[in-house]
Amino acid sequence: MKKIFIVGLGAGDFEQLPVKVYKKLMNFNGKLFLRTEDHPVVGELKSKGLNFTSFDFIYEEYDDFQLVYAEIVKTILTESKKNPIVYAVPGHPMLAEQTVQLLLKEAEERIEIIGGHSYLDDLFTALKIDPIEGFQFIDGTSFARDRIQYENHVIFCQVYDEFIASEVKLALLEDLPYDYPVIIVEAAGSRGERIREVPLEDLDRSVTLSNLTSVYVPPVPKELLNHKFSRLREIFRTLRGPGGCAWDRSQTHKSLKPYAIEEVYELLAAIDAEDDEAIIEELGDALLQVMLHSQIGEDDGYFTIDDVIRKLSEKMIYRHPHVFGEKEADSIEDIEKTWEQLKRAERAEAAKSLLDSLPGNLPSLSMAFELQHEAAKVGFDWTEVEPIWEKLREEISEVKEAISSGNESNIEEEFGDVLFVLANLMRFYDLHPEVALHRANEKFRRRFKHIEKRLKEEGKDINKVTLEEMDYYWDEAKKRGD
Repeated sequence: MKKIFIVGLGAGDFEQLPVKVYKKLMNFNGKLFLRTEDHPVVGELKSKGLNFTSFDFIYEEYDDFQLVYAEIVKTILTESKKNPIVYAVPGHPMLAEQTVQLLLKEAEERIEIIGGHSYLDDLFTALKIDPIEGFQFIDGTSFARDRIQYENHVIFCQVYDEFIASEVKLALLEDLPYDYPVIIVEAAGSRGERIREVPLEDLDRSVTLSNLTSVYVPPVPKELLNHKFSRLREIFRTLRGPGGCAWDRSQTHKSLKPYAIEEVYELLAAIDAEDDEAIIEELGDALLQVMLHSQIGEDDGYFTIDDVIRKLSEKMIYRHPHVFGEKEADSIEDIEKTWEQLKRAERAEAAKSLLDSLPGNLPSLSMAFELQHEAAKVGFDWTEVEPIWEKLREEISEVKEAISSGNESNIEEEFGDVLFVLANLMRFYDLHPEVALHRANEKFRRRFKHIEKRLKEEGKDINKVTLEEMDYYWDEAKKRGD
C-alpha cells in the first residue's frame, strides 16, 4: 500500500495556489488525480506540463453524488495499491470535501493532507459578514431542510449547476417568501469574483453557475419564522416572561386542566367534520397546552420542553425495536403486541396491579373502556361478541327489576353495569365510547338548534309549543342529515 497525498488547489486563481502545494504537484513522482478539471488553476498547471487524470467523467455516469464519491474513492484506493497518489481537490481538502472524509475513514494511516487556501476568508470578506454572529456552512448537494439554521448567516457551497440550485431553492421556498433576497457569489477572492443579489425565486434562473459558486442566505427576521419550533418556544417564553401576558403568567398546571380536555374534544369534532383547516387549528391548540405546561415547568425550575421531547423520543425508539432495533415484526398485530409488552415492562416496578397504570382521573366511560382493555391483554376477556350482547340484555333486565323494587342505590348500580357492558361491547367493534357519545351529543346539539331556529323563523316561543311541533322539526333536521 502506497502513500496518498491530498492537496487543495485553493479558492481561485493560480496566484492563490500555496507554494507548498505547487511544489508537491510539480515534483511528484507518481499518479496525480483531480476531482474535477473545472478549476481556474488547472489550465496554468497544464501549461507547465502537469499530467493528471480527472474524475469528471464519473460525474457523467451517475445521477447520485454519493455514488460518484464512492467511485472516486474506490479508484484512488485501488491505484494506491501500486503507486503513490496525489489527489487534488478544489479549495481546502478539509472543507466540504466528502471524498476526503471517505478516504480518511478507509485509509487514514496512509494519508497526508497538504492544505490549500480556503475560500471562506475571501467569502466572508466579499459578503462583509462576521461568522462569530452565527454561521452555517451547507453542502448544496446533500443537506436536510430541517437542519437549516435561518437565524444565522447561511452559505450553500457546491451549487455548481441549475439542478442543485433548483433543489436549494425549492427547500428554501418551504420556509421563506419567494422574493426573499439571496446573494450568489462566484469565485470569491479571485480576479473573476462576482456578487449578485437575486430574489429567491430566481436562484436557478438566468444565473451562471460553476464549481466556484456559493449561495448566501442572510439571517432571516424572526417574523418570517413563525412556523419554526424555536420561534414558538420564544413566543411562550415571552408570554410568560416579564412584560408578557398577565393571564399566561398566572396559569398553573392545575388551572390549565379544563382546557386540556376541552381542546381534545374540539379536535375530535374537527376530525369528525373532516375539516383540515379546523384540524390544523385544533392541533395547534393542543400543542399550546404542551408548550404552556412546559414553560411553566421551566419557569418553576422542574423541567423544560426539552425534557418532554427527550422522554417522548426515548419512548418511541424503545417501543419500536422493529424500526430502531433488530427485532422483526411481520404484522400490525406483532407491532401492537410488542408495544404492550414493552409498556407493561416499563410500568412493572411502579404498579402493584395491572390496572394501576391507568390514570385515576379518566372520565368514567373511558375508564370502563380502559379497564376492560387492560384486563383483555392477559386473557380476561370474552372470546366472541355474542355473549356480550346477551350480557347487555341481562343487565337491562336487572335495571328494570331494580326500578320495580324502588331501591334508588340499586337502580344507579344497575344502570352503571349497563354502561360498563356497553363500553366493553364497543371495544369489540374497535370503537371508543367517549368518541361515540361525543358524536351523539353533537348530533343532539345540531338538531335541537334546528328546532330553535325554525320556531324562531315562525315567530313561536319554544316554551309554549307542543312536543309534537318540536318533534316535527327534529325529524326535519334528521332528514337533512344533521
